[in-house]
Amino acid sequence: MTISRAAALEEMASGIAHELNQPLGAIVTFAQTAERIAQRPENSPVSVGEVLKLISKEALAAAEGIRRIRQLFNRASLVTASCSIAEVLNELAPVLELLGSQSGVGLVMEIDDALRPVSIDRLRVQHVLFTLVQNAFEANRLAGGEDRVTIRAHGDRYGIEVSVIDTGPGINEEHRPQIFHPFFTTKATGTGLGLTSARAIIEAHQGTIGFEKLDPQGTRFWFRLPAGETGANS
Repeated sequence: MTISRAAALEEMASGIAHELNQPLGAIVTFAQTAERIAQRPENSPVSVGEVLKLISKEALAAAEGIRRIRQLFNRASLVTASCSIAEVLNELAPVLELLGSQSGVGLVMEIDDALRPVSIDRLRVQHVLFTLVQNAFEANRLAGGEDRVTIRAHGDRYGIEVSVIDTGPGINEEHRPQIFHPFFTTKATGTGLGLTSARAIIEAHQGTIGFEKLDPQGTRFWFRLPAGETGANS
């Protein structure tokens, strides 16, 4: 079940990226066309006004795509149930271990005993974990240091905190304020939606998400979820 869910999430993310990249790419192309027309109006078979209409149409398409993304991660659309974060992590572990082996990076899981249950949308929290661990594997490949990513889960009476720790080169200081912003990415083929969707999902659960630089190298991404009650559903 975990593998099929992870595959579905990957397919969904690819669909979202395609849905937005297409209109945004068209907007850039049309804007460049309008600029050329404005510079040489006598040589153009179309007017700037016609091109602006096309830009407006594509911008509305992009806005509709963003609206659907927001609806997807809206708290009102969550399907929550009380469960153990250890079960959520262990269910996803085979997929993460396979991803790690393909990257040449090992996975270590450190889960405290007797953690309180959390009331979550299991599939969406697994999406967050998948995103953070995938990013951590990529960070480790860049560093050439320890070939290990650690997932650590601990908690208290108020909630559960899950950390994903890499030994990569860390995040450049100038990039840190933008790391959760939509469409910001440092990857050549990235969409800039992974961490944005992760934040939306965690905040829809009334949780918090963040990161910190580690010494001498590495980054710890973490998210905290409020403790739930056994049997809670919505």
